[in-house]
Amino acid sequence: MKYHIWTIGCQMNEADSRRLAAAMEQLGYAPVSRAEEADVVVLNTCVVRQQAEDKVYGRLSSLRPLKARRPEVIIGLMGCLVGHRDAAPLRERFPWVDVFAPPSDPGPLLDYLAERGLADSGRALAAENAARRIPSPFLLPRSEQDRAVSAYVPAVLGCSHACTYCIIPYRRGPERSRPMEEILAEARALAAQGVKEITLLGQIVDRYGYDLYPHRRTSPLAELLERLHEIEGLERIRFLTSHPSWMTDELLEAVARLPKVCEHLELPVQAGDDEILARMRRGYTADDYRRLVARARALIPGVSIATDVIVGFPGETEAQFLRTYDLLAELRLDKAHIARYSPRPQTLAARRYPDDVPPEEKERRRKALDELQARIAGEINARLVGQSVEVLVEGRKKGRWWGRTRTDKLVFFEDPRDRTGQRVMVHVTWAGPWSLIGESRSTEKGGHAESG
Repeated sequence: MKYHIWTIGCQMNEADSRRLAAAMEQLGYAPVSRAEEADVVVLNTCVVRQQAEDKVYGRLSSLRPLKARRPEVIIGLMGCLVGHRDAAPLRERFPWVDVFAPPSDPGPLLDYLAERGLADSGRALAAENAARRIPSPFLLPRSEQDRAVSAYVPAVLGCSHACTYCIIPYRRGPERSRPMEEILAEARALAAQGVKEITLLGQIVDRYGYDLYPHRRTSPLAELLERLHEIEGLERIRFLTSHPSWMTDELLEAVARLPKVCEHLELPVQAGDDEILARMRRGYTADDYRRLVARARALIPGVSIATDVIVGFPGETEAQFLRTYDLLAELRLDKAHIARYSPRPQTLAARRYPDDVPPEEKERRRKALDELQARIAGEINARLVGQSVEVLVEGRKKGRWWGRTRTDKLVFFEDPRDRTGQRVMVHVTWAGPWSLIGESRSTEKGGHAESG
């Protein structure tokens, strides 16, 4: 029996698909790269923007002939297109889909297979992992066991903030933090399978734990980082995505204090104009964001900061757009993901504000910010030429090893040895806006990169 998973969207979707893949293998299924070869095909979907939703519909339509040729193929739909809602409208629209599962919940699909006798016990694999003392809920897919270098670990599911443009609260449900001991157990299991780096995930990850401890004054995420730091075999820890309103000095100080926690922050600003920020219901001003960036840079030496920006929000004037442009030019952040506003059903922005910025104007603004950020990133990265940076090697592409620095810079280098999972000191010889190229300058002993 064979399975195929198609994934689009955020890191949370990637984490959900990885867990589903491991569960499928425990049921006796083997992965295949083409849907046409599979007995079970699952689409893990994203609807955060119309472009992503359109891709999902296109992929769904492409499976209809497959189902007609092979009616026995099981087709599953999961993720944000399904959401936490009645699936009846989707069943009517896509009658060739057999089972619907909400985000982060493969249960309906696994139950469907079990009820129809389409899964064996997976006893051999279960026995093998039991012998290794790896809890089954936290297994990697078999193809990744002992070879995966990094892994995403969901910490907060859903979101209750409800920015006016965002569909996530309507599709992933309200904010729910996972118990700390459960996250720690997963991190230990991943480290036991060879994972060196984990990234904690949440729509607003810096709100982690406040729903579990409603009267707590200190940051639960800071405590979680400290406890993760104690796990043997774990070498790097990251977290995303943060909300500026919840990024406390206590959390910034934890990043600075804990050697395993990487000096990199994901801090979406979304806009540089206070009126637009208020209509987005972001909860801060452009000056608040400036002060946060200044505090982060003061408290965390060498910190890199990435951001997200939406252009063409309803009513955004040229002057308001230029305030966003000027903010990015002033702050000179390491990365910026620029997206055109896309009205999403159910959201307050779609119900209250007309989508009145023309598509061609949205694209012009997006390109202007992309070009600005490319110049800034290129200048920041150029300063690394001639320096050595620590790279955690994740794999090989086109004859070169690749990995990331602690500050999330993508680095490529050549080396005849197998460097997978090692921390390697790389001497940077070339820098572009999006990646670096260099030469290996280290060997790894005892899990630590050493120059030589």
